Amino acid sequence: MIVYLVRHGQTAYNRDGLGLGRADVPLTPLGEQQAAAVGARLATEPITRIFSSPLGRALATARAVGGERAIAIEPRVELLEMDVGHTEGMTFAAMREQHGEFLKEWAGPNGEHACMPGGERIIDVDARLSPFVDELLTLDEAAVAVVSHNFVTKLAICRLLGLPLATFRSFATDVASISTFDVRGGRVMVRALNDICHLNTLEP
Repeated sequence: MIVYLVRHGQTAYNRDGLGLGRADVPLTPLGEQQAAAVGARLATEPITRIFSSPLGRALATARAVGGERAIAIEPRVELLEMDVGHTEGMTFAAMREQHGEFLKEWAGPNGEHACMPGGERIIDVDARLSPFVDELLTLDEAAVAVVSHNFVTKLAICRLLGLPLATFRSFATDVASISTFDVRGGRVMVRALNDICHLNTLEP
């Protein structure tokens, strides 16, 4: 089975560098183009199931992945982005001013245990996501797509590869990126990580 982990296209919060978690903000026009580019990139792949976060930006990207396939999108609450609490919609400068102690803890060696002010910890997201990843590994499909968010995608990668949670800092998952894995006999192999080549022709 091939697993495609897709991050949703750009939103205004992504564009403007604002904290983004559970706010249900839509794709920008560029984000819609990015979603379409993801769909075009995966159009000929043998995808038989598509899972998505229930937030609109992910569902819109998932529909682009579905394209002309007669596949119903399967929303899963496990794929919701981390609740970033009071930092939702904040600039990094404002975050540094108002939540400096949190940022120190977040950047430290045990950042996965740091709690977003009024929100979740990385370990909380992993706890709700890990049963879904376990389920994913049992599927008997040609290929599946999972459309979600930054932290969720990072933690899914850590889970698939058996990496410590702290490894989430060690790679990027850009908007509209595709990370591809082969799952065979319980073994997982990376085919591509944070692939954004399909976005090269889009205007910024």
